Amino acid sequence: KNMKQLFELFISFARIGAFTFGGGYAMLPMIEKEIVEKKKWATSDEILDYYAIGQCTPGLIAVNTATFIGYKGKGILGAIIATLGVVFPSLIIITVISMFFEHFQDYTIVQHALGGVRVAVAALIVHTITKMWKQSIKDWLGILLFIFSFIAVAFSDISPVIIIILGGIIGTNKNMRKKADAK
Repeated sequence: KNMKQLFELFISFARIGAFTFGGGYAMLPMIEKEIVEKKKWATSDEILDYYAIGQCTPGLIAVNTATFIGYKGKGILGAIIATLGVVFPSLIIITVISMFFEHFQDYTIVQHALGGVRVAVAALIVHTITKMWKQSIKDWLGILLFIFSFIAVAFSDISPVIIIILGGIIGTNKNMRKKADAK
């Protein structure tokens, strides 16, 4: 039974890795559908938490998220299997493309196809940002943190790491005050 569950974990993440282009943010809708709605291995809030942690840790956000979900469900072996699953399709696809790309990169149809993929990926990322906004920003403090963070990262030399740490501290303080008020 355990091997079957690990195989299912690998296949689920291989499907996510194979059918989403554009990196971790573009994968969020498929992760939501496969992991939250279909398999019920995690909740939407947990996925957002894994994304947040995945952004703070070294590596690719999609790989980190797969690792966290695999670990939650099946421990260290689950983390390894989920990670291998999400990486495997890209490894195969990139290997095949690299064998032929030099021969086809100058064809107009290939350039148009890649342009279409870029547009689709941009749409997926906008969809992900909208969904994350709705799930994460629930009050005026969240809106103010979003605006401050965006301005600080986009228009200054402040390190995103500092912004993330400050956001975490402010969010933690807010939650601690809520708990104290509830008592």
